[in-house]
Amino acid sequence: MQIRLAIVILAFGMISAQAAQAIEPWKTLKLWPGKAPGEKGDIGPEGPRQQCPGQKKVIRLGNVSVPTLSVFKPKQPNGAAVMICPGGGYSILAWDLEGTEVAEWLNGIGVTAIVVKYRVPRRKDREKHDAPLQDAQRALGLVRHNAKAWGGIDPARIGILGFSAGGHLSATVMTNYQKRTYKPVDEADKASCRPDFGVLVYPAYLVDRGTKTKLVPEVPVDNTMPPAIFFHAGNDGVPADGSVQMWLAMRRASVHSELHVFPHGGHGYGLRPTTDPVTQWPRLAEGWMKRMGYLKP
Repeated sequence: MQIRLAIVILAFGMISAQAAQAIEPWKTLKLWPGKAPGEKGDIGPEGPRQQCPGQKKVIRLGNVSVPTLSVFKPKQPNGAAVMICPGGGYSILAWDLEGTEVAEWLNGIGVTAIVVKYRVPRRKDREKHDAPLQDAQRALGLVRHNAKAWGGIDPARIGILGFSAGGHLSATVMTNYQKRTYKPVDEADKASCRPDFGVLVYPAYLVDRGTKTKLVPEVPVDNTMPPAIFFHAGNDGVPADGSVQMWLAMRRASVHSELHVFPHGGHGYGLRPTTDPVTQWPRLAEGWMKRMGYLKP
């Protein structure tokens, strides 16, 4: 067992080392033709936040007021695409840890990856997810609208993958696709913004703070939402109850879902391996996507 675990850690270590070398997107687009909806111009200049002593090395983007999507294309696309929502507490975006490194992993299994740079920090007098939800809906519509033009994307196999706050955003997109949360601006907004599947890794903010047994109102699970797989550690400071309760709600609604809760692992590991089995989640996610038919040639 120890030998097998060492092999897995070595394999993911190689992936992490490769991801440490910055990869370049095939295309980067602004999400909005003008100002993003509701923007007042009161956010400071965008840029990476200074790393504090003791923090892991992560590119932390702050003050995003011009949201974008960056497309990373695999050498041999299998038709699937996944839109990645990095986490960061709706304050910053963990751009490499939960964005570009994940895009490189997805490219390695033939999936076109789209990293969304959504608006942070939280806007005054707005719910924490309001502006990010607009950005994510717009981004998914753009991807589906351009699937043929960009090549290698099946518009019926576009998923969403989110970490922490990005997991909350992904869950919100998965359950709020019937209507745009902004006034449509062009043809891309006529395309569906419903993801075909979801991968939620240590998602945050999914349950009430008190009992941790009730899903938050912005995640109205019903039988029309897409299937999903969840990954969480039991000792995560962001309680695994969120993943558990959403999985239970989806189960009651007869929506396919899969849940993995590991005893240890903490929070914010992204794709970077540790000795905790929870960091094997990419292998489990790939297996699930294959079984579900999303990675078919």
